[in-house]
Amino acid sequence: MGNLAPARWSLSAAVALTAALTAGAGRADAADLPIIGGGSGIVIANTTECTLTTIGHDDAGRLVGLTAGHCGEPGQSVLSETDPNAGVLGRVAASNHDLDYAVIEFDPDRVAPSDRVGSVSITAVGGPARFPATVCKKGRTTGTNCGVVWGDVFASGTETWTQMCVLPGDSGAPVVAGSTLVGMVNAYLGVGCVGPEVGTTMAAIAADLDATHGVGAGFQPARGADQGVPAAGGS
Repeated sequence: MGNLAPARWSLSAAVALTAALTAGAGRADAADLPIIGGGSGIVIANTTECTLTTIGHDDAGRLVGLTAGHCGEPGQSVLSETDPNAGVLGRVAASNHDLDYAVIEFDPDRVAPSDRVGSVSITAVGGPARFPATVCKKGRTTGTNCGVVWGDVFASGTETWTQMCVLPGDSGAPVVAGSTLVGMVNAYLGVGCVGPEVGTTMAAIAADLDATHGVGAGFQPARGADQGVPAAGGS
């Protein structure tokens, strides 16, 4: 399952991209709502398995989330991988293929947003991590792991390369420094978990969202209770 991530222009001068990552009425009882946060497995258009980067609110008060842009197109449905019977939780509102991120508008009556999934919590959005920092990610396929930051290899101003293990389905996974969201997983080079991983910085995504003045502009992460929810496919 899943689509191949398109190679982005800043990678074309490097090695070939050998794999890409894909990877009705509201419920009456809030306790039954699916808990969704950065690192949760999601299914887009009933076919593509990806990972939610984060969930929160934009400056218009909408409940929104982010994932990789190659995971879905505007209008496509979004379901919880771990609770598919909950039905459609939201839809893709916008997809930017240059920066490879998508915005999801969730139905607040059908989702319980969380700032923590498993061992990864997101309390803030920050600038790009730089060498030799270590960052971690939470993907629906490979779970939680960490690696050294190589930095913006081609000085694109939008990317960070790391040595984290990622596989198909980890697309969109949050990249965190502590509890600060600094990027998302978009692609990997090489074979399997040999790496490196390539991702878009949250600084670039946030700036683009704010410039569009659309769904997701002014994004702030949710400050929900610590749910400790495991992501599908990994610990």
